[in-house]
Amino acid sequence: MLSAAVDPLTSDNAMHRMIKTLLAAGTTVLATLAHAQSALPVIPLTAGMYAIQAEVAASPEARERGLMFRKNMPANAGMLFVFEDKAGHCFWMKNTDLPLSIAFLADDGSIVNIEEMKPQTEDNHCPRAAVRYALEMNKGWFAQKGLKPGAKIGGLPQPK
Repeated sequence: MLSAAVDPLTSDNAMHRMIKTLLAAGTTVLATLAHAQSALPVIPLTAGMYAIQAEVAASPEARERGLMFRKNMPANAGMLFVFEDKAGHCFWMKNTDLPLSIAFLADDGSIVNIEEMKPQTEDNHCPRAAVRYALEMNKGWFAQKGLKPGAKIGGLPQPK
């Protein structure tokens, strides 16, 4: 019987282990980035009898990053986008893995319109009027709660 020495760095098993280690490290980095994103302030909002825990994206950097790279979001959690000026602030889903619904909100918290957004798309989703606020929730959240344009979201921060 002949035996041959096997270089552990070139064997298939060693390559598979190395690839798994690199993938695990990459996953850890992505998880760390997602956690860093969630370091935004969280405020309580209301939608009728429903409570929402909303991360607040009020800086240009936080608004640009939004919910990108997130893999999940709790059922009654969302992200509130706050802008300095009322305008036609449009949204897209580039690098966003979660299907979302977005409600564009007037200064008094009234829902102007709601749009359904598909993950990983660059379709524009825009308000039907100039707004200062937008609230992203898991897809279908507003419909499941019976919330339509005209309904009010309470607890919005006051504009500066």
